[in-house]
Amino acid sequence: MIELTGASLTLKQMEEILYKKEKVVLNADALERVKKSRKAVDRIVENDKTVYGINTGFGKFSDVKIDEKDTKALQLHLIRSHACGVGEPFSEIVSRAMVVLRLNALMKGFSGIRVEVLERFAFMVNNGIHPVIPQQGSLGASGDLAPLSHLALVLLGEGFVWRDGEQIPAEVIWKDLGIRPIVLEAKEGLALINGTQAMTAQGVVNYLEAEKLAYDSEWIAAMTMEALHGITDAFHPAIHEARGYKEQVDVAARILNWLDGSQLTTTQGEKRVQDAYSIRCIPQVHGASWQVLSYVKEKLEIEMNAATDNPLIFEDGEVVVSGGNFHGQPIAFAMDFLKIGMAELANISERRIERLVNPQLNEGLPPFLSPQPGLQSGAMILQYSAASLVSENKTLAHPASVDSIPSSGNQEDHVSMGTIGSRHAGQIIKNARNVLAIEALCAMTGCAFRGVDKMAPKTRKEFEGLLEIVDPINEDRIFGPDIERIADYLKA
Repeated sequence: MIELTGASLTLKQMEEILYKKEKVVLNADALERVKKSRKAVDRIVENDKTVYGINTGFGKFSDVKIDEKDTKALQLHLIRSHACGVGEPFSEIVSRAMVVLRLNALMKGFSGIRVEVLERFAFMVNNGIHPVIPQQGSLGASGDLAPLSHLALVLLGEGFVWRDGEQIPAEVIWKDLGIRPIVLEAKEGLALINGTQAMTAQGVVNYLEAEKLAYDSEWIAAMTMEALHGITDAFHPAIHEARGYKEQVDVAARILNWLDGSQLTTTQGEKRVQDAYSIRCIPQVHGASWQVLSYVKEKLEIEMNAATDNPLIFEDGEVVVSGGNFHGQPIAFAMDFLKIGMAELANISERRIERLVNPQLNEGLPPFLSPQPGLQSGAMILQYSAASLVSENKTLAHPASVDSIPSSGNQEDHVSMGTIGSRHAGQIIKNARNVLAIEALCAMTGCAFRGVDKMAPKTRKEFEGLLEIVDPINEDRIFGPDIERIADYLKA
């Protein structure tokens, strides 16, 4: 089991929780901090001290004082009124990530929430109870209010949860389990929905998928090099060490490792002096995308362990400060950066696809990899599809974080749009995976033409893995399902 402390959660642990269904346990020391923070909230209510979100309204209503008898109702009204997300729901795995991240943030002990609520969150994670959360409706500041409100509804026995791919009412789940829904106390509603966990949860899934795809792009590119008799001299370590970027050095080394023992690659001057940039500059371009991934990883692991609600409670309740940690700007920037990095992996892949299919560029491979040029079109329209996907990515890569629309009567007058950026990053990664699937199909076809027995042992192993799900292009067929199968193979 993975212990949640509020301060030590890693992306590797999130991968285990999300994809291996690892269970979570709550750290005892952290729970003591949670209890102290809760006692501070109880004292504030009892002493009728005016504190934002505990006994005041929200946003522009922050100046409206709430009677002690209405503090519970205040939290319930908050959750219901803010649950106004729309559109398709986040994937179930993103929903699971959102529950884990909100739980971990509350474990820091700055939020004034009861242990009972956190134990219910842990129960949801460990028993696969995942809220249905619409994707659209968050400005990414003052918290991911709409998405997190839909998450919080489930605690209250309202809203919907996933069961076997279907959406069912949350009240049915709790009734089936014989468990009463949570009744919120003072401040708890605000503690549940003030935060960046929607954009960060989608960001975590984005990162884990992007990292795997970046590795996959290297063996696919290596296979393309074999199909095109690529020149390996451009990957000599001295070239990349002379520039000094570790990621570039590492990509060059991994490509040479993939190609070790190949009889299809060439050396400088053997067939030509140098390759086009989409081949020769793989370490520089892919390496730069790895730099993006490093930046994104750093920001996500900070945010995963951050207190992002408002107000925060310090020094056993003696200091209660209203601030703005819910503002999503750091993750908004990271997701916009991720969009660019992954869009470029797709862009250079599409250019390699063009070289594989274009008879003027593909070093003697059949035109468009067609088994009967003219009668059969072969991979001609596969390149069209890749071009369409990278063009769509260029639109999606426009930074969401440069936009802002004031809200709440201009009280919340600058917002991050980070959740939009995170969602768009997820779509770009999906598109990039499909582009690389197309390159993989074209590259394996080219290698089959050149002679599979001449491939490097490592790339041949990948070729054989692909061969279990698709055949090289040996006659025209419906290629859409092939792309989907390879994309699923890359994602798995």
